[in-house]
Amino acid sequence: MGTTKTTAESGKHKKAKIPKKVYAAELFRLQTELVKLQEWVRATGARVVVVFEGRDAAGKGGTIKRITEYLSPRVARIAALPAPSDRERGQWYYQRYIEHLPARGEIVLFDRSWYNRAGVEKVMDFCTPAEHMLFLRQTPIFEQMLIDDGVLLRKYWFSVSDDEQLRRFRSRLNDPVRQWKLSPMDLESIYRWEEYSRAKDEMMVHTDTPMSPWFIVESDIKRNARLNMIAHLLSTIDYHEVDLPTVDLPDRPIVGNYRRPARELSTYVPDHAAALIGDPE
Repeated sequence: MGTTKTTAESGKHKKAKIPKKVYAAELFRLQTELVKLQEWVRATGARVVVVFEGRDAAGKGGTIKRITEYLSPRVARIAALPAPSDRERGQWYYQRYIEHLPARGEIVLFDRSWYNRAGVEKVMDFCTPAEHMLFLRQTPIFEQMLIDDGVLLRKYWFSVSDDEQLRRFRSRLNDPVRQWKLSPMDLESIYRWEEYSRAKDEMMVHTDTPMSPWFIVESDIKRNARLNMIAHLLSTIDYHEVDLPTVDLPDRPIVGNYRRPARELSTYVPDHAAALIGDPE
């Protein structure tokens, strides 16, 4: 076990990263449980909403990816809404989120949610102070309505230190498959770190309620954060394993006089893999 140290910049404890093999084994075990949760949701008609919030590069997307890796997209889906259109700006603020809420037997993971108004919209002046205050007043009521109607609502805030966030931003600069994750808005968040912190604190005061609490995920170590969040989510839902229909694979049918058409009559994808392997000796 490593020694615990506190960093002055983040005020957090520096913890040891879980070994890769242990992480892989525990992640797979938790993913197996997520499949059981999915089947319970499908069988009972439960409705589950999981909200992922936090600073840019805090690890929300990676965690969502691990959660959904083995789940059916017909049951578990991700809601990651773009910036609102002109028409949506003229709607009741929560309206465009409501249409993405789950029906019976569904799980919806919000990769950012209605809490945009408490964070980026507040800090970047995309909403007025009056709209922001109305949001803080209405959100606990809105969430209480969801809970009263039987929705299982869970809210997670991914907390990353300023040093780690900057390191992750830098790693994206020259990464051809992750450059798209770095936007001018991300860079702006570096300069407005304190403003985002104050906005988050104000949001927590108004929306961290006994019926709809926020759960903080320390995410400087991605592996640890993913396991911690998934394990916690599973622990908050009283699901159980459900009986699945037995599937028996039939014997291969007896081949009649069917003949597959000649290969030359179809257009096949070129064998790109063979070119990489080279001709066998």
